[in-house]
Amino acid sequence: MIRIAIALLFLGTAASAQTVEDEYGTLNPQDTGFGSVMSNIDNGVTDMTTCATGYYITKSGRHEMARKLFESCANAGYTGAMTWMGQLDNNGLGGDYDPDAAAAWDKRAADLGDPVGKFNYGLNLLRGHGVAKDPELGRAYVDEAASDGLKIAKRLQDSGYDPNEVTPDADEWKYAPLF
Repeated sequence: MIRIAIALLFLGTAASAQTVEDEYGTLNPQDTGFGSVMSNIDNGVTDMTTCATGYYITKSGRHEMARKLFESCANAGYTGAMTWMGQLDNNGLGGDYDPDAAAAWDKRAADLGDPVGKFNYGLNLLRGHGVAKDPELGRAYVDEAASDGLKIAKRLQDSGYDPNEVTPDADEWKYAPLF
C-alpha cells in the first residue's frame, strides 16, 4: 500500500511539473515528444535524431511543424530533409503547392548524391514538372539512382521510363503541360 501511495505521489508530482524559463535557464525542460523536437529546431539543433522525427510529424498531419523542421534540417545539409521538403511543396502540405520549389529541393538533394533526390529530380525532368521537360537528362538522373541501388528507379528503367509505372495514382492534372 505504501508503494502505491509513493507511486501516485510521484506521478502527481511529475504531471504537475511545468517548464519554467527565467534568467537562470530552463527548469523542467520538455525532454520527449514533438515539443522537445521543435524546441531543438528553435534552438538550432539539427542532429540526425531530431531531423528523422520529421517523418512522424508529417505522417501525423502536422505539416506546418514538419515543414519548419525539414527546412531547418535541409539547410543544415540533410538530404533526406530536402526530399521531404520537395514532397511537401509538391503536394501543398504546410504551405502552397509549388512545383518549382519541389524540383529545386529534389535537385539540391540529387546534387549532393542522394539517390531519392536523383530519382525525384529525374521524374521532374521526365514530366517537365517544376523544371523544363528534358527526358534525356531525366533518364540520366533515374539511371544514377538505379545504379545507387534505388529499386524504384530500376523499376522505372524497366518500364521504359514511364512515370505511370511508379506513380499510377498520380494526379494527372498536376503533371499536364501548362501550355
